[in-house]
Amino acid sequence: MSALLGPWGLLVLAGLLEIVWALALKASDGFTRPWPTAITAIGALASFFLLAQALRDLPAGTGYAVWTGIGALGVAILGVIWFGEAVNALKIAGVLLIVAGIAALKLA
Repeated sequence: MSALLGPWGLLVLAGLLEIVWALALKASDGFTRPWPTAITAIGALASFFLLAQALRDLPAGTGYAVWTGIGALGVAILGVIWFGEAVNALKIAGVLLIVAGIAALKLA
């Protein structure tokens, strides 16, 4: 799969899976709901595996920052949509700074 997607593709996929497991973690209600708990465990393992594969070719600091940035961005947006979390100007500014940071790391 590494040759097919390349390290950046693997990293993006790992970041998307981070969104999945983080949202499932919230939905698991403290690991009291079996399906969200299972999705959390499987998603986290898959996300870490793909991150590890991507870090074979990418600098650790860049890869980790982009992975967490994708996760933070996705969870912040979907948390508002799915869980009705509060949104305000400061939260929007923070999300925009994450996007700018990810772009800068990709271009560096």
